[in-house]
Amino acid sequence: MVFRLKRMITEKFDEEMRFFKGWQRDMKGVGAILPTSGVAARRMASVIDVHSGRPVLEIGAGTGVITKAILDRGVSPSSLVSVEYSEHFIEALRENFPGVDFRHGDAFDLKTIMDERYEQTFDCVISAVPMLSFPPEKRVALLEELLDMVGPGRPVIQITYGALSPIPPQRGRFTVSHYDFVVRNIPPAQLWVYRRAAD
Repeated sequence: MVFRLKRMITEKFDEEMRFFKGWQRDMKGVGAILPTSGVAARRMASVIDVHSGRPVLEIGAGTGVITKAILDRGVSPSSLVSVEYSEHFIEALRENFPGVDFRHGDAFDLKTIMDERYEQTFDCVISAVPMLSFPPEKRVALLEELLDMVGPGRPVIQITYGALSPIPPQRGRFTVSHYDFVVRNIPPAQLWVYRRAAD
């Protein structure tokens, strides 16, 4: 029991150090000072319909906390496509989560990064992209693209640290709903869900 606890503490420390080094290299691209908590990650993964038969798209994998929550939800590694911008993170992700289709590159250039998988229909998108670091028009364009990649009525869930949705609702184009406020995250996190507006 003591050995297991020590191992868990060591792994958590290593993860936070890896995240901090990545944050130092690219403060704007990482967007937070600590990795997403396991609590927030599990809440984000809860939107997945594991019976849909469709793959899941994750963008902004970071150290893999959300990746782990997605896999723990019951998604097989081969059914997860995960995009990460930081080269520092991508190497560790590939080592820690064998079988997951990790793509290295900018989430704002998905067509290039996704390549042959770009035309696939995904069950949902789980995003930890630091949206508030980018201009509003880029955020809206990315969300529109992500909504085109999921099945009808399926969600894009976004984590953010601001009080409001980082992407305002677009009348007739998509809806925004508040999903959760996760206090057990540093800093406390807001989760927002976006869906295509009904015809």
